[in-house]
Amino acid sequence: MKLSYLWAAPEINPITGKARSIPVLNLFNVYGRVFFFSWFGFSMAFTCVAYPLSRRSSADVLNSDCFLGVLTHTIKANLGLSSAQVANSNIVSLCATLLVRFVAGPLCDQFGPRWVFGGLLLVGAIPLGLAPLVHDATGLYISRFFIGILGGSFVPCMVWSTGFFDKNIVGTANALTGGWGNAGGGITYFIMPAVFDSLIGRGYTPGVAWRMTFIVPLIITILTGISLIALCPDTPTGKWSERHLHAQQNLHTHGVNGVVENNLVDVPGSIVDRVSSKTSGVQNAKEDAKPQSPAHHRNWDHEAACTKEEMLETAHGETVVKPTLKESMRVFLSPQSGFHMFTYFCSFGGELAINSVLSSYYVKNFPSLGQTNAANWAAMFGFLNFVTRPLGGAISDFAFNALGRSLWAKKIWIVVCGCLTGLLLVVIGQVDSHHQSTMFGLVALMAIFLEAGNGANFSLIPHVHPHANGVLSGTTGAVGNLGGVVFAIVFRFMDGGTNYAKALWVIGLIHIGLNLMLCWVPPLPKGQIGGH
Repeated sequence: MKLSYLWAAPEINPITGKARSIPVLNLFNVYGRVFFFSWFGFSMAFTCVAYPLSRRSSADVLNSDCFLGVLTHTIKANLGLSSAQVANSNIVSLCATLLVRFVAGPLCDQFGPRWVFGGLLLVGAIPLGLAPLVHDATGLYISRFFIGILGGSFVPCMVWSTGFFDKNIVGTANALTGGWGNAGGGITYFIMPAVFDSLIGRGYTPGVAWRMTFIVPLIITILTGISLIALCPDTPTGKWSERHLHAQQNLHTHGVNGVVENNLVDVPGSIVDRVSSKTSGVQNAKEDAKPQSPAHHRNWDHEAACTKEEMLETAHGETVVKPTLKESMRVFLSPQSGFHMFTYFCSFGGELAINSVLSSYYVKNFPSLGQTNAANWAAMFGFLNFVTRPLGGAISDFAFNALGRSLWAKKIWIVVCGCLTGLLLVVIGQVDSHHQSTMFGLVALMAIFLEAGNGANFSLIPHVHPHANGVLSGTTGAVGNLGGVVFAIVFRFMDGGTNYAKALWVIGLIHIGLNLMLCWVPPLPKGQIGGH
């Protein structure tokens, strides 16, 4: 790892065009630009579904978190809402995000993650712009449901990042985009209250001021959606619809010929599918496979060295195919997919549920803190994502590379994070400390492994079923949201929703049990081509 990697043009995989480092500080480089819009676009979507509007609201998080939405006392009073209606609106938003994530995965494989990402931002901006027109609980439910569409942007964010960064660094790239996106949403706790307060200072009533503040995220969301579509490509090699063609072309550009019939590598959806007759198909394929002009490779000045076998495996096994119901079900039902779904169910689902009650738990154990200080301390749990989720992906990549590209190293790291999280949750629940330093320290330590587990999970996912990365990413992301619902129910039914400590150690046992139950699953399906 060199400091210059932060701005220098990265080494490139000669077949896929994926980068082997992340030029974080270089927006002129296409990889740096895609990385920026991946995390920034997700952050803007995150901001819109996590929308606090006053400083008072950030002090009293109403059974919600970044993906469920934050409603304020201002909105609650203005619309005449009950606490039950506020809770119901949170559930509606979560369900919308869950459904969109399921759908967004296959759409990414069909149309490409860039268009799905930009489409979600632009479509989600419509209900965001209409939100100020809400005047009752029913309108609120409808608004929260459709704004929840923006929460599904996590899936194209991960799939797009996976498509631009190679296996040696993809865990770090995915963890950074996800972690910075999550933590970036936390800026709303500080920026939007300032906007609200400035409007109040200009003489607007609270009922008008909170509606006007929606202009800020609306404009940013629209600009971000348009910009990422206009300024970034579908894939490193060009259009999404031509990804199979470019895999063939890049093989021939580097003097690598396939070993199957017609001397062409059997890439799914390859260029031979575009012609009708066998003879003309071979001829057209050979013409299309001629070496490309230097201009086409202007961003590929630093190609990584790959063996012929690696090139063939990459072209054959890692080219995303259009999803079919049969293939999607095969991916969905594989043990490897089950491992990722259930471990993410624990890590991200646990994060959602704990975020929703942490402020209330602090107030219960430390009444002297008050709502404001309790909420500020609880907010740190989410802000840690800025470091902890990237840390999970970076450690995963380091172990993978240091141990000879061992996928078991990535898998074991996921299980370690899950089990340590579970153990710490059990400790927190059993101790139920009334000493602030002890409680905050234990929660912070637990958050490190919980959130690192999220990053570690999406470090291994790009290796599993790489031809259906969107399907697996979407399903895993959706099941993570489902985990948030399940764990929220656990909190709700523990002594009427007041025994937070008991709920935490129960959730901790679930973490340990599911991670150990699935630790035997091999990282990759038997016989899988690509992803190694």
